[in-house]
Amino acid sequence: MHCRTRWVAEAAVGKQDGSERLITIGDADDSGTPFLHIDMDAFYASVEELDDPSIVGKPVLVGGLNGRGVVSAANYVARQFGVNSAMPMSTALRKCPNAIVKRPRFDRYSEVSREVFAILADFSPLVQPLSIDEAFIDVSGAADLLGRPATIARAIRERIRAELGLAASIGVASSMFVAKVAGSKAKPDGMLVVPADSTREFLAPLPLRAIWGVGAVTAQRLSSFGYSSVRDIQNATVEQLAPVVGAAQAKHFRDLALGIDDRSISLDSQEKSIGRSQTFNTDLTDVKDMNRELLRMATDVASRARGHGILGHTVTVTIRYGDWTTITRSHTLADASNATRVIATEARKLLASVPDVNRGVRLLGVRLENLIGEGDFAVLWEDEADGHEIDDVVDAVATKFGSGAVQPASLIRRPNR
Repeated sequence: MHCRTRWVAEAAVGKQDGSERLITIGDADDSGTPFLHIDMDAFYASVEELDDPSIVGKPVLVGGLNGRGVVSAANYVARQFGVNSAMPMSTALRKCPNAIVKRPRFDRYSEVSREVFAILADFSPLVQPLSIDEAFIDVSGAADLLGRPATIARAIRERIRAELGLAASIGVASSMFVAKVAGSKAKPDGMLVVPADSTREFLAPLPLRAIWGVGAVTAQRLSSFGYSSVRDIQNATVEQLAPVVGAAQAKHFRDLALGIDDRSISLDSQEKSIGRSQTFNTDLTDVKDMNRELLRMATDVASRARGHGILGHTVTVTIRYGDWTTITRSHTLADASNATRVIATEARKLLASVPDVNRGVRLLGVRLENLIGEGDFAVLWEDEADGHEIDDVVDAVATKFGSGAVQPASLIRRPNR
């Protein structure tokens, strides 16, 4: 195995500051490793550095500046101070007071993302996006034209850097699961090939939570039964694991621990959900205010769903209290919808089902899930009560004058008199 001298055991799958980076140096046996996992490094922060070279080499955070703002992204300079994504911005600035904070520019990030995915499409038609800055690629059919998997991975990294000025980390492995783990190890700005016959050795020292599906609670339960690493799961039988996590999960966890992942690239790149959430500067205690915010979010979610030509079967609401306790409620509709009135009504009903919201709500979120394309849904008749005619007018106005040109009257703040 031609890589650094050993696999590094660590306390997490990959430290966010890149201090335990592991990369392939020189040649490696990439036969039987058709899957690549590509992840753009500190994507939002890197785009900000690209557009403003004066901040390169300085700690950069992307996120909200208000009292309840969180870090959407941190560059690797900031991460050396212990700053991580999803951290409250106030905490991040205490750890790194000299950080430069940039407000998110999602339109710009989406623009760059499209350029990244256009490059990936030149190497294989089998590209499965995972997020705005992350994807799997199957290059098994590209060998004759483009070369071996490691050669293709290097070419992708070089093109992204040359054409976009950004760094991408890539994991190359025999399965999608192992490729993703390898990609996380290679960050930042690296490539790691895991030879097929070294998969078990590579995974063995990793912590339990490196296995997809093992969260904090499951890891704690496994630990209480003496399982503390992936190696322990490898050495156990399904029959031994089943009493701890159940038969189905036992097989799933052990297969992944051995690097067995039979999934293939899915070309259905449609979003799995569309959502909007808002963290408030001051906890909301009035249900009327909460309902108004839910309407605002439902309006946005529904508009985006219609813009993508999709409908959703399930409406989900997230409520986070001031003490960070988080509650999620969902309801599946009889008919899939992308109507503002339907989504807002269901969101309000879900909020009403949650007790004690008047104790103070820090965050609210609305999501439309279980999505399908409008073309996949045979509409036998249109329900006038769902407000689709109003939505049609709003969408037409938004197309001409921009989003927000027309909105529900209850969302318009009356001027102070």
